[in-house]
Amino acid sequence: MSVPASLMGIVLIWSTTPLAIKWSSEEVGFLFGLSARMLLGVVICLALLVLLRQPFKWHQQARHTYLASGLGLYFAMMSVYWGAQYISSGLVAVVYGLLPMLTFFISALVLGESLRQPEKLLAALLGFAGLMVVFKPQDGMSVMAVAGVAAVFASAAIHSLSMVWIKRIDARISALSVTAGGLSVAVPLYLFTWWVFEGQLPEAISEKTISSIIYLGIMGSVVGFIAFYYALRYVSASAIALLTLITPVLALGLGYWFNHEPLNAEIITGAGFILLGLGLHNWGGKMFRFS
Repeated sequence: MSVPASLMGIVLIWSTTPLAIKWSSEEVGFLFGLSARMLLGVVICLALLVLLRQPFKWHQQARHTYLASGLGLYFAMMSVYWGAQYISSGLVAVVYGLLPMLTFFISALVLGESLRQPEKLLAALLGFAGLMVVFKPQDGMSVMAVAGVAAVFASAAIHSLSMVWIKRIDARISALSVTAGGLSVAVPLYLFTWWVFEGQLPEAISEKTISSIIYLGIMGSVVGFIAFYYALRYVSASAIALLTLITPVLALGLGYWFNHEPLNAEIITGAGFILLGLGLHNWGGKMFRFS
């Protein structure tokens, strides 16, 4: 795999995942779509471990890492899938753009990292201002849509907390092992939740829904994660961070063109604030050093 190809792959996967989430849940319910995707993902990950003859670590730190990954995956994905029922796929991507800024604050609380970084504090203010523009109920925006935005924001916060928890454990195990271990924890929880609240297989599933579930299971749950860590080995973190500025814009466009999702002034303005905050968060340190 070449580095440019991996970067392009990450952009495409991150940009298309929100729309695929909506398509995978529209006809069969979000619990079935989510459970089927993750079940496929864990089967592929475990098969890769066997085929690549990669050892599956089981020491104490590894087990704690799988637990942190699995619980974070379960609660974060449950929240984003539920919220995606009520808001556009592009808006899901925009709200998830707050992830780096949320990680900054959670890292300070959990890892004791310094908050004395003015560019990141200003970036967070811009990002949360954008969220408030999007979150504020407008004419025609239902209470459930507001709840959907809140659920996606909660998902991003849970995902951030899980990442910081894994960093604190510092088990030094492969990305594939973390993915396989986390999915092994989360999948039984997904299946149990689906069984309790639905418990019946859908009578009919369209090709679009099946294709979306398979796409998310293979590309979203496996390939995207591996490509991300591969690229991180060869390019700077700032280059990877640039992708978080590209994917929300592409996701908004994809939702507009392929799913006829509205793009009103509030969403565009809020997205602009969040993207500006992301840019300042990633590269604002240089500006403050030279000022």
